[in-house]
Amino acid sequence: MKDWWIYKGDRSTDRLARLAAHQPPWRHYDGEIDEGYAVPSLDLDRYRADRVRGVGYIADEHETELVNSALYLRRPLLVTGVPGVGKSTLAYSIAEDLGLGPVLRWSVTSRTTLRDGLYRYDAIRRLEDANLRRLEEPGTGGSVAAPEEAPGTDVIGKYLQLGPLGTAFIPTGRPRVLLIDEIDKGDLDLPGDLLTVLDEGRFDIPELARLAEHSPTITVGTDDENGRARITRGRVACRAFPIVVLTSNGEREFPPAFLRRCIRLTIADPSREKLLSIIEQRIGREAAEAADGEDGVISAFLRRRATGSLATDQLLNAIQLRLAGAWTAPEELGRLTDATMHTLSGPDAT
Repeated sequence: MKDWWIYKGDRSTDRLARLAAHQPPWRHYDGEIDEGYAVPSLDLDRYRADRVRGVGYIADEHETELVNSALYLRRPLLVTGVPGVGKSTLAYSIAEDLGLGPVLRWSVTSRTTLRDGLYRYDAIRRLEDANLRRLEEPGTGGSVAAPEEAPGTDVIGKYLQLGPLGTAFIPTGRPRVLLIDEIDKGDLDLPGDLLTVLDEGRFDIPELARLAEHSPTITVGTDDENGRARITRGRVACRAFPIVVLTSNGEREFPPAFLRRCIRLTIADPSREKLLSIIEQRIGREAAEAADGEDGVISAFLRRRATGSLATDQLLNAIQLRLAGAWTAPEELGRLTDATMHTLSGPDAT
């Protein structure tokens, strides 16, 4: 633990206050705090699994230093590594360690666009509802028409919901943790499209901006369960820049303009010592001790990992099976590894 660390630092200090005091002048954001917006508490039962996931992550010194560098510089953290090494779990660890509420998760696919992450507007449902209301009005004769944007109405807010990226930029006093998962699966233009939002800390919603003269403030849904936020003049502008964690399996390169704005962290395959710590944290000390040794499950895992990529949860699966009484004899270790440790890449991958 080092004095300048905020993530994985001393829980007895107000680490977020220290973070706010060291804001770079070129990363200053002044969005007006939405006092009516409440960030869900991690203490709710539905987030228990997320908390367990965050607590179970073992961050080494190198990882911790790069996470803190991203925090101080208000820069996205681009995390690369083989599948199953804990890239996504790091975001949950940050949220749990700093008490920042549930992680906002945006899972990227080949069809994902920037707008998918910012907000969703259901124009078809709004048109259908407007036409149903018109049909029910006396004297209309059953005629239908497009919905009017009447002065003073914020009915559009019922049909517009912020996505995880958009929710992360709601102006609050404490930053949210945003996980943009597997960004390398997205369209080639997606990293470049993200640059403006991540640089400026704000974005506009044209559907609301058009109504600004008559309805300057409109309440819309958010990515949080039952969340509602007020949008003024169609613009969402953050106050505390979100903690952005982007994960990549290293399947393609990113443009230099995107890379220079990120703090880059490559999570290496865990060593024997780290594997022991992970097992002890997730399953217990006795399980870790039983898995250790030259003829133990960890040694078998490391030997097979030398021939191809393996995920840490494959090791945990093997240990859990042994705890259940499966393949516990020394001569059955090979059958256990064959069942649980198929390589994910390399000459032996299937």
